[in-house]
Amino acid sequence: MEAIEQRMKRLRIREEDLDERFVLGSGPGGQKINKTASCVSLKHLPTGLEIQCQDGRSREANRFIARERLCEKLEDRERQRKLDAARVRAKKRYANKKESRGQKAKRLQLKKIRAEKKGMRKKVFRRD
Repeated sequence: MEAIEQRMKRLRIREEDLDERFVLGSGPGGQKINKTASCVSLKHLPTGLEIQCQDGRSREANRFIARERLCEKLEDRERQRKLDAARVRAKKRYANKKESRGQKAKRLQLKKIRAEKKGMRKKVFRRD
């Protein structure tokens, strides 16, 4: 439990920001699972992220697993945000990059060839 508390502290998740509800279970397991409120529904209010966990039969185990999953989701979001920011920076860097002499010469040569092709498409006028 200490490890998950440290992880939550590092991600700045406070217990006050969590809305925790216990829901009646469902699925295989018969009458016992359907009568007990061992399913944990955990909502992180600042982000609106909602996790439901019914992996174990114990409410305490499900509470722990739900908090773990919440931390994983928030870490994934943060990782994705950093990747997107890096992608935007790289895109700007490559957009502002000056082309080399060889690239410029090749581009101009291709442009010249394209112009010659277009020039051959023109109608030919005969002077009689």
